[in-house]
Amino acid sequence: MALHRDIFWVGRQWAVTGAGIQAIDQRLRGVLDIEIARLWDDDLVQSRRSKPGVNAADFDKALAVARERFPQPPESNPLVAQLEALGVIEAPVISAAVPAMQLRAEGRLARFLPQWRIRG
Repeated sequence: MALHRDIFWVGRQWAVTGAGIQAIDQRLRGVLDIEIARLWDDDLVQSRRSKPGVNAADFDKALAVARERFPQPPESNPLVAQLEALGVIEAPVISAAVPAMQLRAEGRLARFLPQWRIRG
């Protein structure tokens, strides 16, 4: 896989990009790359680090820069999740559905509706 267009740090063997940690050697075709969502998965990180031919010092530096650039998302507290499920704590309702567009021009002639323009 080609390097992501947003490059934040480049080492000898590894680069920190907008996709996570990527190997600079494109012949590997992204086999050793670590995406942002899995930067904090220690088992995956150790498996990539232990591969033969990996420059450990460069990998550790790339991991440190990537973890600084993309901080770990906060973990949800199981007690808070239970209280939200019971209704003790109100969780904000986030709707993934986009509301349908409503036209409020029924019964009116279009020429009498106010016009709007975007000024730039």
